[in-house]
Amino acid sequence: MATGELTHSSTAVDEEPGYGAAVTSSGRISAAKMYEPAGPNSPFTTQQLARLDEALTLASRETGLDFSVYLGDLGEDTRVTAEGLLSSTDNPADGVIVAVSPGQRVIEIVTGSQARHRLPDRGAKLAVASMVASFKEGDLIGGLVNALRMLSDQAGAPQH
Repeated sequence: MATGELTHSSTAVDEEPGYGAAVTSSGRISAAKMYEPAGPNSPFTTQQLARLDEALTLASRETGLDFSVYLGDLGEDTRVTAEGLLSSTDNPADGVIVAVSPGQRVIEIVTGSQARHRLPDRGAKLAVASMVASFKEGDLIGGLVNALRMLSDQAGAPQH
């Protein structure tokens, strides 16, 4: 994940996937790709990216919500930018964006109209407090992974 890149937990597919890819029963695309080490501009190692991907996948699978993480500058109005990121996802109503701008020292958690009912502000504030504590210790990936776990625990299983 490059700085400023939005990472989604799932992708809706309406067409056939390309060569070397398949649509799983959950609707995600599983694709075989050549190994590429994390680039020099990436704040994470390949192992850290794998941890983040696993946390995103588990949070989405356990809750039925679409979790995404954004790491990068959020501009002058950080809340508006984070809300714009949510609206750019495949399913904004069930989406949850965790947007972190280390340079600005800002964290925004934005929930879609349906996700909001399952993730109250109190739960988001606890996740932010946990991230801040980890970030102060220099553990960016640990803070993100723990926040995703906290948010998915707060949201619980999908209600049918």
